[in-house]
Amino acid sequence: MKYITFIIQLNLLILLIAPVKTLAQEVEWANKILGFSSEFRSENYGEGYHASQILNKPNKLPASGDSPCAWSPAQQNGNAEEWIKVGFEKPIPLSQIMIGENFNPGSISRVLAYSTDGQEFTIAEFEPKALPEKSRQLNITVKERNIVCEAIKIVMQTGKVPGYNQIDAIGISSTPVPISATINLAKSVNDLTKKENLGKNINSKGTEIAPVISSDGTTLFFTRANYAENIGSPTHQDIWVSKANKDGSWGMATNLGAPLNNAGDNAVTSISSDGKTIYLINKYLPNGSLEFGFSYSILSKSGWSYPSEALIPSLGINQRNNSMEVTVSPLGNVLLIAIERADTKGKRDIYVCFQKHDKSWSEPLNIGNTINTAAEEGTPFLALDNKTLYFTSYGHSGYGDGDLFVTKRLDDTWTNWSEPENLGKHINTPNWDGYFNIPASGKYAYFSSTSESIGQYDIFRIRLTPEIKPEAIALVTGQVFDKETNKPISATIKSAIRDSLSAFTTTSYHAADDNYQLFLPLHSNYVITVDHENYFTTAEEINLTDESNFREIKLNLYLQPVKTGQQIRLSSSMFAQSSAQIMEHSFDELNRIVKIMKQYSSMKILLEGHTDNQGDTQKNIELSQQRVEEVKNYLTKQGIDSSRIETKAWGPAKPITNNLTEQSRQKNRRVEFTILNI
Repeated sequence: MKYITFIIQLNLLILLIAPVKTLAQEVEWANKILGFSSEFRSENYGEGYHASQILNKPNKLPASGDSPCAWSPAQQNGNAEEWIKVGFEKPIPLSQIMIGENFNPGSISRVLAYSTDGQEFTIAEFEPKALPEKSRQLNITVKERNIVCEAIKIVMQTGKVPGYNQIDAIGISSTPVPISATINLAKSVNDLTKKENLGKNINSKGTEIAPVISSDGTTLFFTRANYAENIGSPTHQDIWVSKANKDGSWGMATNLGAPLNNAGDNAVTSISSDGKTIYLINKYLPNGSLEFGFSYSILSKSGWSYPSEALIPSLGINQRNNSMEVTVSPLGNVLLIAIERADTKGKRDIYVCFQKHDKSWSEPLNIGNTINTAAEEGTPFLALDNKTLYFTSYGHSGYGDGDLFVTKRLDDTWTNWSEPENLGKHINTPNWDGYFNIPASGKYAYFSSTSESIGQYDIFRIRLTPEIKPEAIALVTGQVFDKETNKPISATIKSAIRDSLSAFTTTSYHAADDNYQLFLPLHSNYVITVDHENYFTTAEEINLTDESNFREIKLNLYLQPVKTGQQIRLSSSMFAQSSAQIMEHSFDELNRIVKIMKQYSSMKILLEGHTDNQGDTQKNIELSQQRVEEVKNYLTKQGIDSSRIETKAWGPAKPITNNLTEQSRQKNRRVEFTILNI
């Protein structure tokens, strides 16, 4: 039931050769298997070590060591020859071959090439023997000219080199420039400054991992193990928390205590954007014990609630072991889980679940082969833009063991992602690095590493460059007031994307709170609604379509109580100029009137229509009459008796502002309703 399982293999050393940039060259990587002698198979590794792992560019090199993302013959130290033959998508004139031997190199005895006319050429022969290097990029210059190569075969004598012998990739080139395995680095990672250890207020001689920072950047949760002050056994994991000081440093961490910490393994995995919900590993049972699962806790005046289960379908059925890493998007609508199931490509894959209307989660969906490999992926973190994913992988070329990568979601399928980019040597080390976490500002990223640590695993932060930050967002803050008394009132605040009317995120405001918080990705137009019992729902529009940088927006919201004589002004964008047709985005606002009239079954209202002063006055009066009739018709179609609705048309007679600009004229084109009686 451990939250984090670290696999440490002392025999996996790192090739201390930095990737060398070469002249532009045409390189073809093998893209099909034409035959092989055998392949290693294991239920624990899915597709790991299969012949198909040799295809495409290297997944381990330039680092070295055992990798499920490489082909391995079925037996080690065998007497029989092993071989594999691969084909290429595009035949090219053969000048060079590169064979990536990532583990126990030196067993290759022959290399053969096949031309498009079916001829076989012996390109090179070797005396197989164990090499001092832990890996090898075997570059072979081809002396034979005029071979238009479509296939390569390598023959190995594995008995000559102890242990399993693995091949990461096979590439060919039409130029003599050496083919070199490289790391797909994110832009500007070499411009990153040195990472900063968070110091003794956070890190100890024990293990500190899995930092989770609140969206506003003021609170840091993390997991601590191998520490005497933990509740229960010191070897178990507890949740600790620290508050940010005004100078940006972190205060002395404290144990979060009961009920979130107990004698078992406890850890926070993520936090909602408003900081009022945290998600935790394990299911908390009524008797105080734990079992495998996933939970959440809600913050109130009295502290964090006893965790409730967040049910993920088939979590305990289709998995292979009780090991997982889970993160919920700060927006609360998407969950990413790293877990080993029957359909994983290797060890753990990353899956996505979507929150349903009843707050339950959908069945896990594998997010695809662009990210998931035959090795292990984990520590997912989805940024506030709901597009940028950071994760740890053993299956993409890096600097050693698990490295941190970044990828962008390309569409709404959640299975189409950009090619993962390595976050570079300032973040990744020869050892495992993971648990990237970023607040809304995107200024710093927080993560776990052993390099330059005080004890075992420590928590670090690093200032981000723009290229590896998530997309910018807007922070909307404010309070909710009774419009008549100006006193704060508690309320539920929701945001929706105006064009689709799809719910985006929800938060709550308590009268005793300083502010509510909403985080909205840029480049969309949002409708913000606020609800409270016995008050009319209020809606405000925030247009972020043309924004490109992080910004803070102050938006106080006002609710009008439901009572006789109360007048409510509907959206000024309900109608286009000179039209009585209700625009689709206004249906949601009218539905709120339907809801309140159904709640108060004897309520009667007066609808009043207004226009701007453009054009003929009589035609404007007729237009305003048509508009209120359209609103009335909509309400009656939703089940409101027409006898409860009176109408009045004013045309341009009662403007609320001047008519000098289109923006001001739009405000005058409106419908208002007044409660005649309840």
